[in-house]
Amino acid sequence: MTYDPHAAQPTSLYTLAKSLWRNRLLIVQMTKREVVGRYKGSILGLAWSFFNPVFMLVVYTFVFSEIFKSRWGGIGGDDSKTQFAVVLFVGMIVLGLFSEVVNRAPGLILSNVNYVKKVVFPIEILPVIVTGAALFHGLISLVVLLAAFTVFNGYLNWTVIFIPLVLLPLIILITGLAWMLASIGVFLRDVGQTIGIITTVLMFLSPVFYPVTAVPERFRPFIMANPLTFIIEQSREVLIWGHLPNWIGLGIYTLAAVVIAWAGYAWFQKTRKGFADVL
Repeated sequence: MTYDPHAAQPTSLYTLAKSLWRNRLLIVQMTKREVVGRYKGSILGLAWSFFNPVFMLVVYTFVFSEIFKSRWGGIGGDDSKTQFAVVLFVGMIVLGLFSEVVNRAPGLILSNVNYVKKVVFPIEILPVIVTGAALFHGLISLVVLLAAFTVFNGYLNWTVIFIPLVLLPLIILITGLAWMLASIGVFLRDVGQTIGIITTVLMFLSPVFYPVTAVPERFRPFIMANPLTFIIEQSREVLIWGHLPNWIGLGIYTLAAVVIAWAGYAWFQKTRKGFADVL
């Protein structure tokens, strides 16, 4: 079945919510296919999604505890060696979730040309599917983190129950960015290379390997302006330090994320009528 790819598409939040709800089963099905497809043909298959973060955590623990002898600000005692690796791993989970989505977004439409030209398919769900797959791998890494924290410390902070609320605004934000980048990637092919450079820079400009307090005062506003900084810090608050999240900050962040997501969706819907011509 064909349709007019040049037809104007609605951009309202209501239309977005309606599309996501109407296609929820398709989103779940294609997200599963996306996750399983990554390990297709391998002997261990989906088990790699568990072993990868385990391996990385072991490497972090060895390198930072035995080679660098690293300590995190505010951590003391004999457990500080392993604690550094756990604290660092929290930042890597957040960074990995962000990077996986935005790095793949520019090529989404380019790698699904048939969905654009030949069939009636809600291509606006493609960024949601990629976000869902990234979230799955992030959750596996989170399980590994919590298991390691329990082994190292003998307890688990009850505040971990708030981690979904901490990550939710980031998920909304990166989905919005994915809509925008998926569209731009159709018309400007170099954006994929550019995003790869930007995410690498963000890795060092985010408090992944260091606490915010280690940044000189004059540079700290730039680090705080990084959209990953707040989520990384709040994730550590609830997972590592056992503190309640900053509810006001989360509320403001969520509102801003919704606005950006809506803008990204609206941009995607406005520009999708030109996809068929370029492809």
